[in-house]
Amino acid sequence: MDTVNELTGLILKKAYEVHSVLGPGLLESAYEECLCFELTECELKVERQKALPVVYKTIRMDAGYRLDILVNDTVIIELKAVEALSPIHTAQILTYMKLSHKRYGLLINFNVKSLKEGIKRYIL
Repeated sequence: MDTVNELTGLILKKAYEVHSVLGPGLLESAYEECLCFELTECELKVERQKALPVVYKTIRMDAGYRLDILVNDTVIIELKAVEALSPIHTAQILTYMKLSHKRYGLLINFNVKSLKEGIKRYIL
């Protein structure tokens, strides 16, 4: 991928494909599995449930946080299958971006009639 815009465009294209095939109403894990399959088929580097340590002062702690998906070591994808995105979901992805030192994030809620309503992009 030449640019982050191309990469996020491809990710979103594949998310739309997964949503059009499966529709809303499934568990987040089903969407994660299918989206990772699609992204891997595009020969992207896909890391699922990547551990995200918390660094407090100088101490690195495994506090159980995980990135849903990290693509090409560049874009964090946080998946949801909820009735509506809330401010806590935004806070979550922004915190994950900060802790992982990643500038780009996508928050995708698959539990919507039209996926366009469930996508938010973030840049730090």
